[in-house]
Amino acid sequence: METKKRKRIPYGNTNFESIRTENYVYIDKTQYIELLEQEDNKNLFLTRPRKFGKSLFFSMLSNYYDINQADKFEQLFGDLYIGKHPTPKHNTYMVLKVNFSGLDTTNEEAFTASLSGEIQDNVRGFLNRYKHLFPEGDIYNKQIDIEQPGVASLRKAINAAEAAGKKMFIIIDEYDHFANDMIAQGTFAGDNLYKHTVRANGIIRDFYETLKKGAETVIDRIILTGITPIMLDDITSGFNIANNLSLKKRYNEMLGFTQEEVNTLTKETGIDLSMMNINIELLYNGYLFHPDGEHKVYNPTMMLYLLDSISKDGTIENIIDDNLTMDYGRLKQLVQHEENRTQLVQIAEDNGIGSDIIHRFSIDKLQDNEYFTSLLFYLGLLTIDKKKGGITYLKIPNYSIRTIYWDYILKITEDYNKKVMINSQEQRIAVDILACEGNPRPFLDYISQKILSRLSNRDLKNFDEKYIKIVLMCGLFQSKTYLPITEMEVEHGYMDIYMQRRHPLSETPYEWVWEIKYVKKGEVKPWKNTVLKRKCEKARTQLQKYRSSYLFEGRTDVRFLSVIFIGKDKYLIEEI
Repeated sequence: METKKRKRIPYGNTNFESIRTENYVYIDKTQYIELLEQEDNKNLFLTRPRKFGKSLFFSMLSNYYDINQADKFEQLFGDLYIGKHPTPKHNTYMVLKVNFSGLDTTNEEAFTASLSGEIQDNVRGFLNRYKHLFPEGDIYNKQIDIEQPGVASLRKAINAAEAAGKKMFIIIDEYDHFANDMIAQGTFAGDNLYKHTVRANGIIRDFYETLKKGAETVIDRIILTGITPIMLDDITSGFNIANNLSLKKRYNEMLGFTQEEVNTLTKETGIDLSMMNINIELLYNGYLFHPDGEHKVYNPTMMLYLLDSISKDGTIENIIDDNLTMDYGRLKQLVQHEENRTQLVQIAEDNGIGSDIIHRFSIDKLQDNEYFTSLLFYLGLLTIDKKKGGITYLKIPNYSIRTIYWDYILKITEDYNKKVMINSQEQRIAVDILACEGNPRPFLDYISQKILSRLSNRDLKNFDEKYIKIVLMCGLFQSKTYLPITEMEVEHGYMDIYMQRRHPLSETPYEWVWEIKYVKKGEVKPWKNTVLKRKCEKARTQLQKYRSSYLFEGRTDVRFLSVIFIGKDKYLIEEI
């Protein structure tokens, strides 16, 4: 019997034709083509977080609608949903794709030149790709170089399509990439550049007004995609014809992988995750874009990164893709106001927040907490949890995103407390001693003496057990010895910290369950330690309950420890 050939993993590959013709696994999302065509408005707008499969989806759309790809329809789509249910529009358009990532946002002059060049290059490619339909294609190219550069070249493409009697499909990917870059530059510099180029009569407004005018003649469909709706208000008069699909229930699962689709991925690639002792749902699942969405979805890039690592190395060293970590590292630049920073720490401590999602907003509003929270949602740092009593509750989607919050909080701790210097190597060594020798003191001494004791009194105003847990979790996570899990549910409550062995470190002798308590130094009296005694007893009782959980039944490799922090420079420990 012939063994079924395993599919390749398309990690980093966003070329639909390549994936379909070079034996890569492909999760069929083509049913959404039919759904998109049924929209009354032919001009559509969609946001999703970074690395969520947008570019691949629009590469798929391009191949489906491109008149030049008609002879490949059966090869590319024949066994997919849309190949069995084709729409009348397939392979009937001239497709013009524009990608606004990688533009120079150094200053207004550099940005204008960069954007003009990008538009002109895409128009030139469009004219060359369909030159068999343009009798005067060579003349058009000369004209855009000499007479009509930049946005004017877009008008030349529209006129050329009209002369050829063909309709255009416009795809704009990363429409907001440069705007996010401007925000990340800082409030003053970013705001000024943004206002001069996006608002008033800037080049961005000119671009969208040209599209809007073209939609009256040969541009039949336009779809914009990006991360945030941050420019919608500012380009409204130039492009007020788009229907925002971002938070529509019917598109909840259009991008990202459902659990069933992840199962298909593992089956097609021949990877058995059950052998890896990895809880992928905890690590990568959890995204919801409508309160009543049918399924939560995984970040697809994270999932493909995991499968690619396992297929090549037999294991996974980092649970989050370094490229994605760098993208989310922009968070530090986005937090320009003290209120936003305070709110971010609060979200990390509570694992979420109650807040409505703003559907469209401008750069001016980011200092307002509600708008800032919405920005975190669009970036993928929060997702919808539930809607109750008219209030939308957002939460941190999964474990891998939580680690980004932990890392961020340690970084701002260093930035705003110059006495605090995080030594990752020293922390890793301390965690290794904890894991291999069963001695928690080196790690706790480091946290207590090198971080907590150096915090200012101002920092301690809102200091509590949650903040201590974040600092502990970041240090434990950096070591790569454990997969530290906070607030993990067992029969008798939620464990503060559970340190699970990381695969493939099965030789690590100990796992740990820690219960964390905090007592203000002023509450501990030399002659009467009632508060401290009560905290110790409560921690002991909770640990005894956790120990009786079925999760630890019959296990002798799990140790249970209460850690009572007193003020910012002392702690007590007790193992049961």
